[in-house]
Amino acid sequence: MKIGILGSGDVAKALAGGFLKHGHELMLGTRTPGKLAEWAAKNPKGRIAGLADAAKFGELVVLAVKGTAAKNALRLAGPENFAGKPVIDVTNPIADEPPVNGVLKYYTNLEDSQMEHLQREFGGARFVKAFNSVGNAFMVNPQFKGGKPTMFICGNDDAAKQVVSGILDQFGWEVADMGKVEAARAIEPLCMLWCIPGFLRNDWAHAFKLLS
Repeated sequence: MKIGILGSGDVAKALAGGFLKHGHELMLGTRTPGKLAEWAAKNPKGRIAGLADAAKFGELVVLAVKGTAAKNALRLAGPENFAGKPVIDVTNPIADEPPVNGVLKYYTNLEDSQMEHLQREFGGARFVKAFNSVGNAFMVNPQFKGGKPTMFICGNDDAAKQVVSGILDQFGWEVADMGKVEAARAIEPLCMLWCIPGFLRNDWAHAFKLLS
């Protein structure tokens, strides 16, 4: 597939490497191309462009920016450039405040998630929440003693979730579809839970698994 990633941080670069590894065409969209110079030198098959060009290029778009920057990144990318496309929402609504006893602060509440905010403003996009509940080091083909970890996803469009599930299978994940966009109210706080061992014990090497 043609993949357009919006972002230039560690998460965007980790996912970009995964898409290239699995043979996809890739364009990273950023407002600061200089931040990606080293990455581009190491990944000559990946292309660097502006946000709008990356969104236009992708058959699948990945939103991989800081949560507080998500809406602005999508506005700059141009809603017309990702209308009708699956958009993987990797973002979490993390507030610009330090964690308390290892627990991150969010600027949303349990009645309204980050992804719901995005879906309301950018109604033409087919958002799917994914990759938000694990660190970037384990996003692509993670290896754990307990086997394949579980990625919880949600979104209103079943076809878009099928596309994203295919990507997750390539990237070495089991998929647990939690339903419509409202399920992001439960999935987004998984980032809080994932981070607690890291902040308290510097233990970042783990992922979730759903057993049945």
